[in-house]
Amino acid sequence: MGIREITVSGHNLTIHELEDVCDSATGRVLTGSWLWDSSLLLSRWMAATRADDIRGKSVIELGAGTGLPGLTAAVLGAERVVLTDVKALLQGMERNVEANGLGERVEVRELVWGSEEAENEKEEEFDIVLMSDVFMEVEAMEDLGKTLKRVCRNNGSESQVWCGSEVRQWTYACLGALLASQGFRVVELPPSPLGPFSDSDDASWDMFSIFHLIPPPLQDCHVADSVVFDFERLGDT
Repeated sequence: MGIREITVSGHNLTIHELEDVCDSATGRVLTGSWLWDSSLLLSRWMAATRADDIRGKSVIELGAGTGLPGLTAAVLGAERVVLTDVKALLQGMERNVEANGLGERVEVRELVWGSEEAENEKEEEFDIVLMSDVFMEVEAMEDLGKTLKRVCRNNGSESQVWCGSEVRQWTYACLGALLASQGFRVVELPPSPLGPFSDSDDASWDMFSIFHLIPPPLQDCHVADSVVFDFERLGDT
């Protein structure tokens, strides 16, 4: 297990990474056990561009893993933060909440996208939804979309949904599936300027993006089988 000290906009956060945490059903290693660069990207982007939007708001992080973006939201002034992921990762998140003295405003909760329990239970609604590196499996996007709609305030019309992601060969296929199954509009935002990626002169944020997901209005929830992809990519200017 490693310990990472992360500085975001003058705030120091301690992140404990776990080792050998596996899915009890499949035996697969749970990648949320360690800190991903996309979560650092999202955290720095929020601190640089969205601090005023976060202050005083309710925030939920889906697929939180170590919980860095949600913890960043808390130190930026969010009134309440809920970190969610599968059961095996909750203990690690709780440790990170405790290590940073944020227990009064940050809650850790199990949430499996599209689970039968989640379908039958009315989820609490939030002002801001955070995610990082969740666009991994096309098959998981329908369940993710359903969960997003449940946690967004007023079916999404009053919530902001931000996701930091490394752009891989399957990223846009996942976004397309999210649009096709649930009708989300996707706006891609440039991550720069966020300062150096790491101590390496060769490293940069060029392969990463921030995605703003916009849920459909209530009357547009049923999406036709034939969908025109609605992507926007905003330049640096």
